[in-house]
Amino acid sequence: MTDITQPQDRPARTAAVIPAAGRGVRLGPGLPKAMRQLGGTPMLVHAVRAMSRAHAVSLVVVVAPPAEVATVRGLLDEYPPPRDVELCVVPGGATRQESVRLGLAALPEDVEVVLVHDAARPLVPADTVDAVAAAVRAGAPAVVPALPVTDTVKQIAAPAGKGEPEPVVGTPDRSLLRAVQTPQGFDRATLAAAHARHAEGDATDDAGLVERMGAPVVLVPGHEEAFKVTRPLDLVLAEAVLARRRLNDGF
Repeated sequence: MTDITQPQDRPARTAAVIPAAGRGVRLGPGLPKAMRQLGGTPMLVHAVRAMSRAHAVSLVVVVAPPAEVATVRGLLDEYPPPRDVELCVVPGGATRQESVRLGLAALPEDVEVVLVHDAARPLVPADTVDAVAAAVRAGAPAVVPALPVTDTVKQIAAPAGKGEPEPVVGTPDRSLLRAVQTPQGFDRATLAAAHARHAEGDATDDAGLVERMGAPVVLVPGHEEAFKVTRPLDLVLAEAVLARRRLNDGF
């Protein structure tokens, strides 16, 4: 594990921030979501490896629960990244938004592009990560990978109680809808300004903070294997994808 330094002559670079302090209650009781095993390895390790395989990323900052910083550091020492990428673990906050802000604050000055990635999306391909970073470097202040919505979506007036019928008030045109993924990429100054302006709350979508600030957000093609592991069935699917990759690609 290396410390983050402040080099004076290194060109501007791209860093990935991984907030990993969530409990993941929808996966059921047990370890925090990021520590759940996937193919015998914690999901967080897979997420760090995914970011490290991208050519654009030279630094990965993991934002861990404050009481588990040493444990997470030890875990990442045990499972080093596949190439020479700096790793750093910093304590997070009470919410995801606060954890992202703390991860941003830990970045050295030479980082100009920031990717914010969910630890619960452990199988995002490196090409998707690089495409997001490239779009930011090309001038977009905020970039999100996304897929077309394949299911018909219904809009309701307000959530009902558990098991209660919910009256439908509209059916959006799904050709205009996209399901977003991570990593979401940002010009560092833009993301820092969005977090400073909307410091209160618990935003789960950093691009949404940028939208609220009035800055443009663009989409690039996502990937079907960048799905979020939220429920037990997602974990089964992730195991199947990982098994296929190990058979075909050797990892």
